[in-house]
Amino acid sequence: MVTQTGAIAEQGGRAMVEVVEKMQGISESSRRIADIIGVIDGIAFQTNILALNAAVEAARAGEQGRGFAVVAGEVRSLAQRSAEAAKEIKGLITTSVERVEQGSALVEQMRGTMGDLVGGVGRMQTLVTEIAAASGSQHQRIREVNESVRGIDGSTQQNAALVEQVAAAAQSLSSQTERLAGTVNRFRVESATA
Repeated sequence: MVTQTGAIAEQGGRAMVEVVEKMQGISESSRRIADIIGVIDGIAFQTNILALNAAVEAARAGEQGRGFAVVAGEVRSLAQRSAEAAKEIKGLITTSVERVEQGSALVEQMRGTMGDLVGGVGRMQTLVTEIAAASGSQHQRIREVNESVRGIDGSTQQNAALVEQVAAAAQSLSSQTERLAGTVNRFRVESATA
């Protein structure tokens, strides 16, 4: 049973490493999206300036430029909406990155706890071997094993709480990702209709 517990604890430790790697990947992707949003924001800014210049030129053209002034106004409005959407997406990405980093910190903490658990299991294995070899001190050794098991139980409960926190952070990130996808799709639809 001790060997099984050790194997399970090691498997949990490996799972924590994978979770950390996945969260780092999500964080990196979010940063890349934020960079792209920065480019979109820059394009919206430049488009807004071009629309203003076009409106000025349309005003100079007088009556012949009136239709062009309407188009320039619509382009300016679209540029402003694009900038607002980019700003909103950037805010969502920033929040997502912060939550991923918080989740990574929790998982890292949990990984340390799993390491403690593996260490505790290793110590317990040593104690069990000593108990088998020294039957005269068996009663005392069994008491030490029980104390180690209580410590492992406390660590396991602590791990369960940390896993719940990570799951909540992942759910929050998932919700934000869905909102982000909706916002990006809205931006694409607006861009396509323009």
